[in-house]
Amino acid sequence: MLFKNKIAFLTIFCFAVAVIGCKSKSSMAKKVLVAPIVSVKLDTVIKTVVVHDTIPKLSLGEHKVWTLEKAGLHNDVRQETAIHYDIRKPNYVIIHHTAQNSLNQTIRTFQVEHTKVSAHYVISRDGIIVQMLNDYVRGWHAGLSKWGSITDMNSISIGIELDNNGKETFPDAQIEALIQVLDTLKSNYGIPSSNFIGHADIAPARKNDPSVYFPWKRLADRGFGLWYNPSELVSAPDNFNPIDALKIIGYDTRNLKAAIVAFKRKFIVNDVSPELSVYDKSVLYNLYQKY
Repeated sequence: MLFKNKIAFLTIFCFAVAVIGCKSKSSMAKKVLVAPIVSVKLDTVIKTVVVHDTIPKLSLGEHKVWTLEKAGLHNDVRQETAIHYDIRKPNYVIIHHTAQNSLNQTIRTFQVEHTKVSAHYVISRDGIIVQMLNDYVRGWHAGLSKWGSITDMNSISIGIELDNNGKETFPDAQIEALIQVLDTLKSNYGIPSSNFIGHADIAPARKNDPSVYFPWKRLADRGFGLWYNPSELVSAPDNFNPIDALKIIGYDTRNLKAAIVAFKRKFIVNDVSPELSVYDKSVLYNLYQKY
């Protein structure tokens, strides 16, 4: 174990919390709320800090304090604690919309026992970032899902919920706050650009978030997700297989119509019918070449 006993660890832990409380630098979003973590169980914190295999092993004699900030918490945003999670490693980011009416309603949803859902971050319409789970723990946001050969997306992804009912546009302040969070996550964990995706991508038969109003191209222009190049669109060749192309990108084509709708909701937007037109195939072909 990292420390000889829990008492030694708790000594370091308490000092770490004090250190974090004294810091005020902001590396994420300017418009944030900061609140102390008051509901994290000690056993949970011990598991979070000790289990993950990338955590540096520091002895007490090194006179170093490995703070919670370095364990995946960001001291410059408001902290709330969801109660449903396991340990895992982040390599994807899944973006959702809440389909609820307010930031506080979503926070409450992630803090009651019966819901069995959670996410790592919730971002309000006016750009307030709330971290609800440590980046290193396994949130319960993806549900039954599949991307490529991965069938347990919760184990390798960070979930971000945007306060949006699914029937409205996403305000600039919210998207800019999201981009700041994504930039931090990409830098911290080396997440590839192609691994920033939506809930509907990984669960096309069940989900439609983050809706047709979400600005995927805007994110792709900043390095989060891939987008097609309009100036390079050409008709797909005769031997082009769109089903294979969808699979290569990552879509689960067992329900082909649902996969096509999810693809078109994201990249075509103004037509979400379950058939691929000639234009749709040219977009798909352009994207397929990027994988």
